[in-house]
Amino acid sequence: MAVDQELVDAAIALARNRFGGTAWSGAAALRLDDGTVLTSTAPDFPNQAVSLCHETGAICEAFKLGRRVTGSVCVTAADEDRGYWVLAPCGVCQERLFAHGPDVEVAVPEPADPRRWRALRLRDCQPHWFARVFPDDVWPYEAGR
Repeated sequence: MAVDQELVDAAIALARNRFGGTAWSGAAALRLDDGTVLTSTAPDFPNQAVSLCHETGAICEAFKLGRRVTGSVCVTAADEDRGYWVLAPCGVCQERLFAHGPDVEVAVPEPADPRRWRALRLRDCQPHWFARVFPDDVWPYEAGR
């Protein structure tokens, strides 16, 4: 399984080490096709228009290494000591992850308790993804690799 508790724990460990549990701080962890786990977090820029997602650094690192991403987790420290919540990837990160194919696993929070999560494949997370209308595209997408 590409998304597991080890991956969630790696993201939480980076968030704790980097931000000391500050409310709404976060981090991400990605698993690569060779089992490597990469973590990253996002800088806080004065101009929010240039902000990055927590996953971006690890996605770029995977590209640098020439490896395929198989799983992705993003977490944030909830306020008032409510633990770490799992966040589903935003639409932009889903697009970034789709470059690795529709079977990339992502962690999504359980609606009743975002500290609990489950893994979904991108194809199930985004069943109406725009590129599905192009039947000649081969998965995984290989342009620019």
